Amino acid sequence: MAAARRMVVIGGDAAGMSAASQARRLGKPGELEIIAFERGHFTSYSACGIPYWAGGLVDGPDDLVARTPKAHRARGIDVRLRSEVTGIDVAGQRVRVRELDASGGAERWHGFDDLVIATGARPRRPGLPGIDAPGVHGVQTLDDGRALLETLEGRTVERAVVVGAGYIGVEMAEALTRRGCRVTVLERGEQPMATLDPDMGRLVRDAMSGLGIDTVTGAEVAEVLTGEDGRVRGVATKGGEYPAELVVLGLGVAPETRLAREAGLPLGESGGLLTDLAMRVRGHGNIWAGGDCVEVLDLVSGRTRHIPLGTHANKQGQVIGTNIGGGYATFPGVVGTAVSKVCDLEIARTGLLEAQAESVGLRFHTVTAESTSRAGYYPGARPMTVKMLAERRTGRLLGVQIVGREGAGKRVDIAAVALTAGMTVEQVASLDLGYAPPFSPVWDPVQVAARKAAAVVREATGR
Repeated sequence: MAAARRMVVIGGDAAGMSAASQARRLGKPGELEIIAFERGHFTSYSACGIPYWAGGLVDGPDDLVARTPKAHRARGIDVRLRSEVTGIDVAGQRVRVRELDASGGAERWHGFDDLVIATGARPRRPGLPGIDAPGVHGVQTLDDGRALLETLEGRTVERAVVVGAGYIGVEMAEALTRRGCRVTVLERGEQPMATLDPDMGRLVRDAMSGLGIDTVTGAEVAEVLTGEDGRVRGVATKGGEYPAELVVLGLGVAPETRLAREAGLPLGESGGLLTDLAMRVRGHGNIWAGGDCVEVLDLVSGRTRHIPLGTHANKQGQVIGTNIGGGYATFPGVVGTAVSKVCDLEIARTGLLEAQAESVGLRFHTVTAESTSRAGYYPGARPMTVKMLAERRTGRLLGVQIVGREGAGKRVDIAAVALTAGMTVEQVASLDLGYAPPFSPVWDPVQVAARKAAAVVREATGR
């Protein structure tokens, strides 16, 4: 009897364990052996839920785990926790693994027939004085979340500084505000939420101010200040000092591809692994990659981008597992859809921002439309702002940003479908969307913006 093929997975979260689970469903245990190496303590967890754990909305960490190592093992996946892969030998088809809890950190090689690289992303952590002081926290893993909660629950934290005003930054600012902290957000950009254009980011800043969150823009952090006990006592910028008993880093992430780079695997502009549509690493028939460590095709711009989201990771893992398990699947690309909130303000975007469209040579019109979440006369109608980009001449939809209260965020899905289908703004304006006063005005807010954009395109082209 022929030996079973061995599938080795590096990383036990969304992409890696989705790939392992799907391959296990399709591949017979006697024909496919699956080993997953995870350097942490958890598998298949939602890092996106850490701010809600910190804010007391979920108990965590167990609530944030979709499938435990025990559950994976019961399904025939050999999950090995506290096992860090330290090297990949492409030619020899093997990986070097260090057992973190073993005395001396013993290392040994493990062979593979198929290798899945799902190493995720690493948080950006600038080499500033004091950056590693107790009380300074990232929020990338459940272990990070646990350490943060230990600080919040074990000490008196009256003042907190969040460095960076992206998705994690604003969500953590809300969480800390819910816990009674006085929160200052330091952002080096023009406005919070660099995933929005500055005019839309200004709406987020205004809302954060209304919640008592002090947002300082144009603030480049120079040092994390520490006290005599070595713990954090504040953050210094060129413009001043901001006292804090707790500092949260929300500076974004970069692909964790050190192993891939050392192994000579192909990387893109952002440092993410490059794959084909089947999620094979380019030029390697038996090495696969998915999740936050890869670059993906942007269907709007036609370029590859690094967009670290759990939605992509799970889908890419499914594709990898299907192909290794004997089926066939592809991952066609993304349009860059994301949604978040700060208290009751919902923030969403899909497609390209102005700067992104300009960087790839697209010429476009922009419009901004004000509308409401429901019919204006219906109780609970809340204002909503929709910004839309349309390509000049063709009217092709290029991007949508939405900021508003209840009912605003998930409206971005209309635009995401339209972008994926390559629709024009005129076609979006003509969509047959559901209407009733409790759910929408007669013209949905996305269609209000689309009508406005279509009129601008028609006027510019003389049609």
